[in-house]
Amino acid sequence: MPGFQKRSFDNPDELTTFERGEDRIVQLGELSFGRTILKPGWHWAEHIGPMVGTPTCQFPHFMMVASGRMRIVMDDGTVHDVGPGDVVDIPPGHDGWVVGDEPVIAYDIAGTRGWGKPPSPGERMLTTLLFTDIVDSTPLAQRLGDARWKELLGSYYKTTRLALDRFRGHLIATTGDGVLANFDSPARAIRCAEGLISAMGGLELQIRVGVHTGEVEVTAGNLRGLTVHIAARVMALAGPNEIFVSATSRQLVSGSDLGFEDRGEHSLKGVAEPWRLFAVVSTPG
Repeated sequence: MPGFQKRSFDNPDELTTFERGEDRIVQLGELSFGRTILKPGWHWAEHIGPMVGTPTCQFPHFMMVASGRMRIVMDDGTVHDVGPGDVVDIPPGHDGWVVGDEPVIAYDIAGTRGWGKPPSPGERMLTTLLFTDIVDSTPLAQRLGDARWKELLGSYYKTTRLALDRFRGHLIATTGDGVLANFDSPARAIRCAEGLISAMGGLELQIRVGVHTGEVEVTAGNLRGLTVHIAARVMALAGPNEIFVSATSRQLVSGSDLGFEDRGEHSLKGVAEPWRLFAVVSTPG
């Protein structure tokens, strides 16, 4: 049997930081103890979900709340409020956020490892990708000149980032005159695309957008795999101010109030089988 052991959260074995929070873990033999601090305004779906690529937290938690208050919403719709002194067992499949102006401090002995971390390089995750591209960007850049084009691109990327924040998207990369982003939901990706097209009108720009859902491989600061390739090809087939969606993403939003027009099957370069694509039609906001 091991003898007396002592560890401190001031010198943790693992420290994970994320927007509006941190997670410290100490190891005592085979046991892991975590202390999580969540600042006011923290929301799992906003600050963790886009990073890990799942719609809700898929880690169990057995924890004691030391201070602050938190609301937990399970995938079945049930709502639970927890506060100081509560010991709670939270199964996988939940969202949560800080309630009020006091930080939440919780001590966790289950689910503390990995819940607030993005997938490691080489891991695969299921996500929805959004590609954008400025229509006729080359002749537009030539007509405007370098200085004006650079200024316009700056406004384009600023507007895009604001839309991604609004719909919980995560910017993966810029592509010169477009972006690659991922979302925890195809519906949010499509709503973001609609918002982008509307906002680009104020910049006198037209864009095309492609949306596709599938597994990707996580690399350092990027995503790769056939899903990325398909999403790019779907975007390339869209016309000015059009949003093209793969059949996979279309099926996943069945039952929503989003509208689609069947554009038939298409051969995608570098992809063995044809894919059925859909154009998003004007729908209620």
